Amino acid sequence: MKLSVKSFAIAAAILWGLAMLIMNTVNMPSPDYAINFLQAVESVYPGYTQGEGVKSIVVGTLYGIVDAGIAGAIFAWVYNLFAK
Repeated sequence: MKLSVKSFAIAAAILWGLAMLIMNTVNMPSPDYAINFLQAVESVYPGYTQGEGVKSIVVGTLYGIVDAGIAGAIFAWVYNLFAK
């Protein structure tokens, strides 16, 4: 069975983008929530700074969507290479 590279990339992008959106949104009123996770993400995504308001939510979510979309496409492509 092969994976659809496009579908897998979209699904991964949606899931990781949603995770980033939720973590950043909940962190706004409760700054201690997911602080270690967001600091780790901050060290990986250039231009993203945790806790800077709506800007950080938008930038983090966009980074998550792009990052997971690319990673999901690569994962599905490699899986399909070995699924033959």
